[in-house]
Amino acid sequence: MNSALWVSKTGLSAQDTALRTISNNLANVGTVGFKKDRAVFEDLVYQINQQPGGQATQDATLPSGVQLGTGVRIAGTQKQFTMGSLQNTERSLDLAIEGRGFFQISMPDGSLGYTRTGSFTLDQDGQMVTAQGYALEPAINVPQGATSVTIGEDGTVSVLVGGDTGTTQVGNLQLVDFVNPTGLESLGGNLYRETVASGAALQGTPGQNGIGQVAQGMLEASNVSVVEEMVNMVATQRAYEMNARVVSTADQMLQYLSQNI
Repeated sequence: MNSALWVSKTGLSAQDTALRTISNNLANVGTVGFKKDRAVFEDLVYQINQQPGGQATQDATLPSGVQLGTGVRIAGTQKQFTMGSLQNTERSLDLAIEGRGFFQISMPDGSLGYTRTGSFTLDQDGQMVTAQGYALEPAINVPQGATSVTIGEDGTVSVLVGGDTGTTQVGNLQLVDFVNPTGLESLGGNLYRETVASGAALQGTPGQNGIGQVAQGMLEASNVSVVEEMVNMVATQRAYEMNARVVSTADQMLQYLSQNI
């Protein structure tokens, strides 16, 4: 196979994957707590026809040699955990994290999941749960008859029950952080799972030790910038077209050889 065809094939494949990443970002532009992805490229192994620094003659060395690249590939995708804008909902169980941190969720299989999406509600037992019905960890239970729920910046949860003259504290909301949030495994449903790359979850009180504060009545919007993604899409499209053009040019060269030799 013509080497240019193979190199351009890797370029087409890489740009196709990059476009898929962009399309997923744009699809989730309205998803609460969504964090955008970025495709990371790396060049493939080189064919060294002449070693840089090799002896050209007894008294001279090659200044650069001959090194031919074999293409490109996607080395990985990185989650960008920059903070999205905060939207005021005035709903007492809507929570946003101002800064670093994740809500800790109890998964059906007994493991722990993590999310930046703070649109909580109450189940039949008065426990705070996600939209999928997964309980917040540690559990926060709101007693029946509570007329208001107040969640402080430090995660203190207090309620006012009808007939009472003062509020009653019912729990303390805890957040977790990771040394490398980019290393978390995305599960879908706005949930993440701890991995070796992310490091162990570090639980703490909101507002302390670098963990963000809790904002009640707010939700964090997606951090996707439509304008930025559109620019990336145009650049990806042009790169794809140029790689396709190389395929066409290499085909014309092979056709010329087959017809004239």
